Amino acid sequence: MKKTALILVLMVVAVGAYLSWWPVPIEPVRWNARTAPGYTGAHAVNNKLAGLQMVSLGTEEGPEHVVMARDGKLYVTVASGNILRMNPDGSAQEVFANTGGRVLGFDFDAAGHLIAADAVKGLLSISPDKKITLLTDKVGGDPIRYADAVIVAGNGKMYVSDASTRFAPATWGGTFEASVLDILEQSSTGRILEYDPATRATRVVAEGLSFANGVALSRDGRFLFVNETGKYRVWKISVDAGKLDVAQPNLQASVLLDNLPGYPDNLMRGLDGRIWLGLAKPRNPTIDKLADQPFLRKLTLRLPRAMWPIPPSYGHVMAFTEDGKIVADLQDSSGAYPETTGVTETPDRLYIQSLHAKSLGWLAK
Repeated sequence: MKKTALILVLMVVAVGAYLSWWPVPIEPVRWNARTAPGYTGAHAVNNKLAGLQMVSLGTEEGPEHVVMARDGKLYVTVASGNILRMNPDGSAQEVFANTGGRVLGFDFDAAGHLIAADAVKGLLSISPDKKITLLTDKVGGDPIRYADAVIVAGNGKMYVSDASTRFAPATWGGTFEASVLDILEQSSTGRILEYDPATRATRVVAEGLSFANGVALSRDGRFLFVNETGKYRVWKISVDAGKLDVAQPNLQASVLLDNLPGYPDNLMRGLDGRIWLGLAKPRNPTIDKLADQPFLRKLTLRLPRAMWPIPPSYGHVMAFTEDGKIVADLQDSSGAYPETTGVTETPDRLYIQSLHAKSLGWLAK
């Protein structure tokens, strides 16, 4: 009996030591998470996103970004590194290009080049004849570790979100894994970059963002709308800002949408002035309660992954105007379509983006 008791005590001590001191990659920072608003008001529970129709992607998955290009084709990025091209109904699918990385966001420039934010490679240009050129992967010698979204302005300048300068997908097991680490840590190292193809210069527009994600441009080209995924909000930032720390009071950045009910992801220009936003996951009360508990966030990573407080799937996308008015909100509480990360709007359809779905969902308008 004494031997058994000693073994049990040693096991308890070993488990306690592991949970307390086993090295983990994050150094959590305290922050204040406001009480989640829940699904009320403009976000009142509804089923407008339920019953999506599907375009099969074959063996591909993760249609994270979708664009209807000037050639009338849909371009879709997937987890394999492929960029697919197809008709609007999903027919005639082909691989347009493969970057060897993971393109999360892209846009087209005036010459018809596909400008890709590749989470592994950096900012790329893919010509109509499929030639891939690296535009930039550094800012003053500092690597772009997590290129996430990009928008091309009318003057040709390109604005890119570098989601985290701490956790690169190439190093930490992929885009989702790196995002979990960054959001758990809350060190707010995300930034917005500008690349000028005329000078080939890359500069920091703004920094201090907790997982800088989707980017959209105002119609007059003077402001950027930026998702700060880790703090559930959307910023409006002047394109003229220079290495602006959003945590400090300033006149060039303001919070447009705050305390959202989920994790905001891609931003996409829609029709009639709308900007569409995807909410990849709903907020988890446990995660918010850990905001001022750095030790417990470290402990979380020492638990089996099945015990991590990953929120359940919940379909949710919304649209807002440039002044922050919410004009559409579509939900599906079943979470049948995982991680609704954004919306691509055409005159007759809404295509729903996803980081992990095995098909491309769409909804007739």
